[in-house]
This record gives sequence, C-alpha cells and structure tokens, in this order.
Amino acid sequence: MSVEPTNPPKLILDDFVATAVSATPPVLHPYFESFRILHTRKLWHQLTQKLKVFFDDEQSKPYRVDVFERFVRDFEGKINQLRLAEMGVKVSKEIDNPQTHLAFLTSLLSRIDKDESHEAHVLLLATIAHAKLLYGDLEGTKTDMDAAWKVLDTLEGVDSGVNAAYYGVAADYYKARAEYGPYYKNSLLYLACVDTETGMTPEERLGRAHDLGISAFLGDTIYNFGELLMHPILDALNGTPHEWIKKLLFTFNEGSIGKFEALAPLFPQVVSVVYRALHLCSWITADPARELRVLAAKDLSHGADRVCFPTKCEQQDYEFPDDRRGDETADRRGGALGYEGSKADGVDSLKLIRGSIDQVEEKAQITWVQPRVLSREQIGMLSQRLGDWVNKLNLVEQRIAPEVLAGV
Repeated sequence: MSVEPTNPPKLILDDFVATAVSATPPVLHPYFESFRILHTRKLWHQLTQKLKVFFDDEQSKPYRVDVFERFVRDFEGKINQLRLAEMGVKVSKEIDNPQTHLAFLTSLLSRIDKDESHEAHVLLLATIAHAKLLYGDLEGTKTDMDAAWKVLDTLEGVDSGVNAAYYGVAADYYKARAEYGPYYKNSLLYLACVDTETGMTPEERLGRAHDLGISAFLGDTIYNFGELLMHPILDALNGTPHEWIKKLLFTFNEGSIGKFEALAPLFPQVVSVVYRALHLCSWITADPARELRVLAAKDLSHGADRVCFPTKCEQQDYEFPDDRRGDETADRRGGALGYEGSKADGVDSLKLIRGSIDQVEEKAQITWVQPRVLSREQIGMLSQRLGDWVNKLNLVEQRIAPEVLAGV
C-alpha cells in the first residue's frame, strides 16, 4: 500500500465517494454513503464510530490506507485524537514496506498535539517502538519506550488499550533481550489490560503462557508465582506439549521436591529446555551457572514455605532436620545439617523469610515467610487453624465469663 504525501489534496467529498464505490465490492458501499451523510452534517462523533466499524470489517483491508489518507485526514483535527490514533494503528498494519510503515506512523505522531492528547501520543509512540522492534532496531525501540513511559507515568485513568500497547511492546523488548524478570512483570501488566478470550488468538495465548512460565522459572528476581497461577492464561497450556510448564509452576509453588520428582517423567522436556536456556544465557551473561542458582533459590523459597506452614504458630523453633520431613527423597539431596543450614541461610539472604539461625543448637526461628498463593490443601489447613483458634477463644470465654459476671 502506498501512503500519500504529507499534505494530501483537498477532499472533494462527492468525487471521493464515487471513486470509492466504483473501486470497492458492493458489501462496502453502504459505508461510503454513510460517510457522505455524516461528513456533510459534520457529525464527527458518529462519523468516527462508523469509520471504526468500517476499519474492523475484514473486507475493508485492501482499502484502509486509501480511506485514511484521502478521507480521514481531511477532518482528523475535528475528531477524538485517541480514536484517530487507534484507527491509524489499525491502518498501519496493512502497510508492508518497513520504511513506509514507520513513515506513516511517524507522520501521524507529528500531527498529534502531545500536550492536548497524551494518550494518543503514548499509543503512537508504543506502536512505533513495536514496529522498530520487529525491524530489529532495539536501540530505537528502547528510546521510544522510554519516551512513552515518561508521559504514561504522569497520567491517571489511562485507556486500557494505551496501557496494553506500552506493556505489550515492553514485554516483547525484554523477551528479545532475554531479560526474564522485566519480561515477566510487563507481560503480566499487559494481560491485565486485555481480554485474553477476545483480544488474543489461541496461538497468542499459548505463546504468552509458555513464555511467562519459562520466565518465571529463570527470572532471577521472581520467587512468587501467585499472579501467574491465578491467571486464566495458563489454561492455554492444557492439552498441549507445554502442559508440563503449568504443572511445574504449581509444584514449585507448593515447594515439594518429592512432587517435583514424581512429576518429572511427565515432562521430559524440562532438562533439555533448562539446559538450552542456560546455554543461550551463557552468551549474554557470561555466567551459565547463574540461571541454575536462580532455580535452586526458588526451591529454597517455596521449600521454606512448606516447612513453616504446617507448623503451629506457638511452635516457632525449627530444628534443621524438620525441613526434610515428609520428603522421601531428602536423604538424596545432600548432607543433613550442612544442607539444612545453608538452605535457611539462602532464603534469609534473599529476604524471603525473616528470623534467626542458631548454628550451635542447630535450630532456626522463623517469624515471617513471604506471602504466596496457597494450594487447596494449604487453604484447608489454614481453615482448620482458624477453627482451632476460635475454639480456644471459646474456652477462654467460658473460663473468665463466671468471674466477670461475679464482679458485676
């Protein structure tokens, strides 16, 4: 598709409609008749709505650029600038030539008043950044992302489509750079702005769920999968060769090495995927063991939760061997006290637990564990504890009630 020069010729409405009707299939003709009526009456809001319907029509694809350049540009200053930017973004997808594509978006951005239309400005900047990313310009992508964020960070009540555009390109940028933590964060923020059922194809949902799972395993700052575990995007993995990712996420969340080893035969791809990731990361970080340490730290984090959760609140001292109870494979994981002591040190240094360690007495006093999403089994245990607490309160009430009544 070609794009008209910066200053298109003045619109002659009847000529435009006549040309459009002669060049398009009959199914699109009612649109152009509506355009004529609404433009003549200067009903800009209604015209904007009719144009949106036209651009959403699959049969309009070959004609979108011409309609935008020859018709919309005549009155673009009279309509809502965010709606104008949204139409421009959709139209730009029909331009195949990279230079023409970027020129179209950049020209539209230059015609948007940044001070009057912040959201439209951010939307176009994010779209330009994404186009540059697709064309391999990572530096240009980051520059436009930073410019978009500088404006977005000052706004309140932002349209969800604008947020989605920014967080979507931010996630893709960090994916291209294999930065797992930032990808994980921005990808979840992107999902918070879109309807995964209507705004994403099945292939997009599967790809996003897969990438989020892998980034959750390998992100060096991610120790809590709660937001991801609660998101329906993971259902896209069901019944696919990547279903092991979902199962492994829930197993890590429980902190059970025993369950991990029991599930291992169901996802033989794990070892190859992780080692492949380590190999690729070694070229970026010059530290191929880094990702392996991250996975180990996740085990420490979730394992600490598993140690503490079944223990009653009045029992705050834990002997190191307690960490191995209920785990049939504990003896194969390392020396008892040396391993347990280093495990407690590990999660404490990561600020995932709080407490103190007594190496002489071989005990650890844990007073706080980083909150996380609970499994159904853990919720049941919590419910039982609350029930026990209520019963204790009832016993206290029964004991002191006679004394209180006697003193009245």
